[in-house]
Amino acid sequence: MRILLDECIDWRLTRELSGHDVRTVHTMGWAGIKNGELLSLAANRFDVFITLDSNLPYQQTIGRLQIAVALLRPKTSRLSDIRSLIPELLDALPLMTPGNIKQIGR
Repeated sequence: MRILLDECIDWRLTRELSGHDVRTVHTMGWAGIKNGELLSLAANRFDVFITLDSNLPYQQTIGRLQIAVALLRPKTSRLSDIRSLIPELLDALPLMTPGNIKQIGR
């Protein structure tokens, strides 16, 4: 699965998603691009966009895009709290479909 990590997520999370082709917004050269344009770019190259941005579902119309969104909801944005959601995320990834958002965590 081709996965893009939002710039608000620590790049070290890529190590937790072995078996997937994981890139970050930064390594793609897309840092600073607003969510609407970012999702349009990502939809052409990735299957899933992973973010911590809880406002994303209210700001973007995901249903029109050919990408799924995983919205991580850890206790804090610290890497250790995000890592605690990895098992649930890995279980959800194969079930995710384009145009849908899956909330992972609280």
